[in-house]
Amino acid sequence: MPEEGKKDTKIRKLGRSAKELLYGMAGHDMTRYALKTRGSMEHLFILITMGDLLGVPILPPYYSLRILPYVVPQISTWKRRMLRERDLTDALA
Repeated sequence: MPEEGKKDTKIRKLGRSAKELLYGMAGHDMTRYALKTRGSMEHLFILITMGDLLGVPILPPYYSLRILPYVVPQISTWKRRMLRERDLTDALA
């Protein structure tokens, strides 16, 4: 009985390792790209709605105030990202 348990756990570890290997080869880059795209879209959304904080009035203040409760937690990181200096190498990363 103990030998069967050891074989079973080894097979499970091997299966889990194979699953992680396949994910690393196929899915990891797609996942990172999707998260990066999502972050860019969120920052663009905040720019459109709260652009007047940076001096870019795009939407009337009424709509910005309606969306304000959902955006407040992200405003500090968004400001930091929008106002930092950029280099040519930042776009490539």
